[in-house]
Amino acid sequence: MGCLALNASYEPLTILPVRRALRLVIDRKAEALEVDESRLFRSESATWPTPVVIRLVRYISVPRRFRRQVTNTFLFARDGYCCQYCGRHRKDLGYRESLTRDHVIPISRGGDNGWLNVVTACSRCNLRKANRLVSECGYRLLKDPSVPGGVELIWAVRRVTPIQARYIRMFYGEEVLKALSG
Repeated sequence: MGCLALNASYEPLTILPVRRALRLVIDRKAEALEVDESRLFRSESATWPTPVVIRLVRYISVPRRFRRQVTNTFLFARDGYCCQYCGRHRKDLGYRESLTRDHVIPISRGGDNGWLNVVTACSRCNLRKANRLVSECGYRLLKDPSVPGGVELIWAVRRVTPIQARYIRMFYGEEVLKALSG
């Protein structure tokens, strides 16, 4: 479990390792907003509850305009960890099967690595499709590829606790939280 780090403006920034979050609190660079009293950190002379949500004391400027590259982590999260051809979830894949990146228009046919040309595919479907277009192999995409928003990308790959979800909902709204939880 990690710790949700909020900017001074209460904007969710990231999930930190708990030890890093505790270090920020001890150094007075952050304040603990929510703690887990049942899990304690001890030193020779002090005891601290585990921070669950912290807020930075000083505002950190976060650049808004940076392009999110297509990585498998973000791609699989965008597609809900499901093959976009057969619909199988990663937990339903067989022995030696995995999720892969598939190009709707293969690179050898002029396709690119952009968000609108890549989808998640299980290794079986990707091998069967090979170097062909979707229509040529009889497949149909379950949903068209899209460019995800920055908020969805950042939080889709992180697991948040119900306490942390309250802060994400407070800043981004219920719609974003529903989109993140599927």
